[in-house]
Amino acid sequence: MKYRYFLIYKPFGMMSQFSREGDKATLADLSFDFSKDVYPVGRLDADSEGLLLLTNDTFLNNRLLNPKFKHQRTYFVQVDGQITDTALEELQKGVKISIDGKPHQTLPAKVELLVNEPPLPQRIPPIRVRQNIPTSWIALTLHEGKNRQVRRMTAAVGFPTLRLVRWAIENIKLGTIQPAEVVEIEKEWLFKKLKINR
Repeated sequence: MKYRYFLIYKPFGMMSQFSREGDKATLADLSFDFSKDVYPVGRLDADSEGLLLLTNDTFLNNRLLNPKFKHQRTYFVQVDGQITDTALEELQKGVKISIDGKPHQTLPAKVELLVNEPPLPQRIPPIRVRQNIPTSWIALTLHEGKNRQVRRMTAAVGFPTLRLVRWAIENIKLGTIQPAEVVEIEKEWLFKKLKINR
């Protein structure tokens, strides 16, 4: 069996699946003819953007989704307001959030305040900008992936997420890939970047 691996920049508003649900855009709308056995590894919510890996390799799917392997994922997050050092420290140590109605303490995370806006394409549609209210960008690196975790975390420290872009999975970065672009990659390169031996 030939395994294939693809990186895409999932645009804002697109669901991380091929099947239709209502009138939302899906991966089936990308201008690429994927084989029927190719699926996304993990997901990004419709209102999140960024790096998504698609493959028909079930081994890789398990390695990236099984919590025991703790693969790191880095997000660029634009938050509402000028984020404080206290909030950054709280995110770094871990915060209490609610998942399916149950309390969850997030694992320690790597957090960095970005002085400059990251090199990302403009979002379509753009976020709503409010006059006289600043926004901040942070880079947040997690080893877990609970439902809407990043949004819940920034809200917990008082700075709601306005824009969320997954920038990296381990050492694979979004780089210059544009929204809705599909890039096929080689297994050897991918596994090296993911630090997987097979």
